[in-house]
Amino acid sequence: MADPAYVTIAGEYARKIRGGELPPGVQLPSYAELATRHGVSDAVVRKFLDLLQGQGLIRKVPRRGIFVADRPNLIHISPERQMESPETTFGNESGQAIKVDRVSGLVRANDEIAGILDVAPGDAISHVVTRASEDGRPISISDTYQPMDVTGIEDATDLEHKYADKIPVPAHAEWLKTPSGELVKTIHQRFITADGRVIMVSDVSYPWNRYEAFVCRMKLR
Repeated sequence: MADPAYVTIAGEYARKIRGGELPPGVQLPSYAELATRHGVSDAVVRKFLDLLQGQGLIRKVPRRGIFVADRPNLIHISPERQMESPETTFGNESGQAIKVDRVSGLVRANDEIAGILDVAPGDAISHVVTRASEDGRPISISDTYQPMDVTGIEDATDLEHKYADKIPVPAHAEWLKTPSGELVKTIHQRFITADGRVIMVSDVSYPWNRYEAFVCRMKLR
């Protein structure tokens, strides 16, 4: 399925900003000019500019216009980005070549994972390792677990995130090339159904200096 227009356009500008084609302080065209240039509505322009602002790449100055941020830094936006594939997420963050490898298999649940997924220790569960690199440089690795009777996250109604700077597990340290004793950025995710069952748990690690900040945004009923 193709990305929405606002996501595609935001990705184009993100790559230009991070690649230096649009340097800090440069003023972007007006809303009307952007709408004409890309053949989209004002609403689409507003959405892709909001996305760029949320990522810390632009700043809006009242009565003056829209400018590339003085210090463009990556900001991890959650939980919306969890609905994207890693290829889409990292592709929109950078103009570099993105490669994502996945290895799927079965493992025996240890005590911790068994307690989270409400299965017996030693039960078989699905395990997916996802490794992402950007222009050959490792930028992310995750371990995802699900009970055998669950496929996908369609039944999930809530997404829980826990952020921490911590010493990575050996496999994550090896992939990210993290020196011994150094920290990485981590996210522990739980996808939860309406009746409180955790149907997927994922532990993700990023290089400590990849993101300037982590933002959690959600809809309030």
